[in-house]
Amino acid sequence: MHPTLERLLTDKPVIIDGAWGTQFQLLGLGSGESPDLWNLSHPDRVLKVAKGYVDAGSQVIISNTFGSNRYTLQKAGGDPDQVFEINKAGAAISRQACEGTDCLVFASMGPSGEILMMGQVTEDDLFEAFKVQAEGLAAGGADGIVIETMSCPTEASAAVRAAKTTGLPVVASMTFDSGKNKDRTMMGATPEKAAKALLAAGADILGSNCGKGIEGFIPVCQRLHDASGLPVWIKANRGLPEIVDGVATYSQTPEQFASFAPALVAAGAGFLGGCCGTDPSVIAALVEWKKGNRQ
Repeated sequence: MHPTLERLLTDKPVIIDGAWGTQFQLLGLGSGESPDLWNLSHPDRVLKVAKGYVDAGSQVIISNTFGSNRYTLQKAGGDPDQVFEINKAGAAISRQACEGTDCLVFASMGPSGEILMMGQVTEDDLFEAFKVQAEGLAAGGADGIVIETMSCPTEASAAVRAAKTTGLPVVASMTFDSGKNKDRTMMGATPEKAAKALLAAGADILGSNCGKGIEGFIPVCQRLHDASGLPVWIKANRGLPEIVDGVATYSQTPEQFASFAPALVAAGAGFLGGCCGTDPSVIAALVEWKKGNRQ
C-alpha cells in the first residue's frame, strides 16, 4: 500500500468530506453553471467550502475538479485548453484550506460523460484526457487522487492508469445504484467485476459513492472489501431527497447518518464521508461518533 495511505489508516476510519455542489449553490452557483470554473473566477468561494469541511474535522478533503476533464469542461462551456490550469488551481485551493492542519487533499476526477461502447471516444482518448487532469492536480499539491462516481470499469481503469502516472495514491470509487438489488453500476458492473478491473489498473483503494442512501452501502462495502482485501472508501448520500418548493431537501439528520458508521466499518470501510445532501454538520457527526467510539 502507498505510504500516504498507510499513515492515514493508522487512525481509521478516516473521516473524509461531504458534498460540494450543494454548498456552492448556497453561495450563488446558478443552475447549469459549472462549479469547476469557480477555481479561477471565485476561488474565495471554493476555499470557503473546502475550509468548512476541514473545520468540521475531515481528515481528507477532495477538490473542486470533479468535472475538469476536457470533455466535461467543454460541455459546460469551459475552455478545454484550461484543463491543467483549472485542476492545478482546484487542488491548490484545497491545499490552502488544509494549511495548519493534518488534513490531506485527495483531488477529484469524475467521469467524462462519453460512452466507450458507443464509439464516442477510445480508451486511449480517455487516458490522455485524464492524464492532463491528473498532472494539473499533482502540480496543485494534491496528496492523492480519487476517481469517483464512475459507472464504467473500463473508463475508470483508464482514469486510474492516468492518475498513477503522477506517483500519487489513487482511490477508485464506483456508483452502484442499478439492478434489482441496487448493486450494479449503470453499465451493469458488479462490485466484484469492478474490483477486478480497478485493481488490475493499479488502484490503491476501492470505494463507492453516490446513488443511494447510506444503508444501501453496507452490502456493497462488504463485497468490495471481500474482493480486494482493502479498506473501502465510502461516501453515501443523505437518504433520499424530497422536493420542497422545487428544492431537493434531505430529512435524514446528521446523527441518523452517522448511526450507520459502525455497520460500515464492520463491513470493511476504512474511509467514511458523504455525497449528495451531506454538509459539514454530517461530517461533524461522523467525527463525534468516531471520538465516542474510542472511549
